[in-house]
Amino acid sequence: MIVDTLRFATAGSVDDGKSTLVGRLLHDSKSILSDQMRAVEDASRSRGRTTPDLALLTDGLRAEREQGITIDVAYRYFATRRRRFILADTPGHVQYTRNMVTGASTAELAVVLIDARNGVVEQTRRHAAVAALLRVRHVVLAVNKMDLVDFAEPVFARIADEFTSCCAALGVHEVTAIPISALTGDNVVTPSATMSWYAGPTVLEHLETVSVTRDPRRDPARFPVQYVIRPQTAELPDYRGYAGQIASGVLRVGDAVSALPSGRTSTIAGIDGLGASVDTAWAPQSVIVRLTDDLDVSRGDILAPTACAPGSTRDVHATLCHLHDRPLRVGQRVLLRHTTRTVAAIVEDIPSRLDLDDLSHHPAPAELVGNDIGTAVLRTSEPLALDAYADSRRTGSFLLIDPVDGATLAAGMADRTD
Repeated sequence: MIVDTLRFATAGSVDDGKSTLVGRLLHDSKSILSDQMRAVEDASRSRGRTTPDLALLTDGLRAEREQGITIDVAYRYFATRRRRFILADTPGHVQYTRNMVTGASTAELAVVLIDARNGVVEQTRRHAAVAALLRVRHVVLAVNKMDLVDFAEPVFARIADEFTSCCAALGVHEVTAIPISALTGDNVVTPSATMSWYAGPTVLEHLETVSVTRDPRRDPARFPVQYVIRPQTAELPDYRGYAGQIASGVLRVGDAVSALPSGRTSTIAGIDGLGASVDTAWAPQSVIVRLTDDLDVSRGDILAPTACAPGSTRDVHATLCHLHDRPLRVGQRVLLRHTTRTVAAIVEDIPSRLDLDDLSHHPAPAELVGNDIGTAVLRTSEPLALDAYADSRRTGSFLLIDPVDGATLAAGMADRTD
């Protein structure tokens, strides 16, 4: 199946021009409505600007416009003749790195912006690390503000080499480097007339042509149960269905499946879609699955093919991106939310924390603070049917939640299960 919609996220340090890049991309691809453009022109004039400030197209929050920085994740939808796009414009300030985790968690590609005058900085390495941890397959390095370094090829080459080496050390090998000027539009949508030494694609050309072909049949099927449907009406006296969204793979009538974490087995008797029964359904469709046996299946359980079902475990080894201002400490009690299931857990150990200066791992930090990335060992009160994140982004990820006030503490990616 060819996916004709590309989900991508943008990231960059404060003042690298990320919002201007997004605005330029929308403007030059003719993806802006006339009333939106008029609003930007009016806001730009009120700020004393003689030309439209395209960054205002994405900096929608009042606080963002006043401070000139992006705080929240801004989602934008646009399309060209070749592809549809879902864009997550994520914050650049270190304080809001946690928002990049949100924006990049479902992205297939990340555009990382760098100011050509500053080169690779700590926040750049942090963005690369987050992209690597979230298994974002494609990374575009947009070296911005080339107009401020006289469009010098050696400056671009040095930054591209350093960033590519950093990504390789993190396990990301598909990096496309593009020299741009978001302010003037060079190499964003149209090729630059001032950088003849660059023969690669523009940002939009790469977004339109990068391969995101994904066949759901290649992934093991996972179906987290959200709701049990039992109408108990005269027309449907014995109906019992399990509603949810297929997280990965393909389900077929007649498939032998296991209900996890119990491990009880049955066969798919029917699949109900939008008002009709179907023989086959695939991710990310929302369906109702009926089984031949009356099993004790409830919200939070996962239906998976018996032949390739994940094991159930109470011991979770994971990488965490800490999202809250409050530290996460060894011995702390938390709630772990995995797909549609929430269980109590305890942080048994925090073996290491990633140092973004040299990408080394500092052993035994005892706690993780806001924006830290580290490893953790968790013990849950009930078994979880957890995949490794490298195998499944949907069923290998989870959230850690404060049981007192419900605050989200960390995003987790399972490394392995015991």
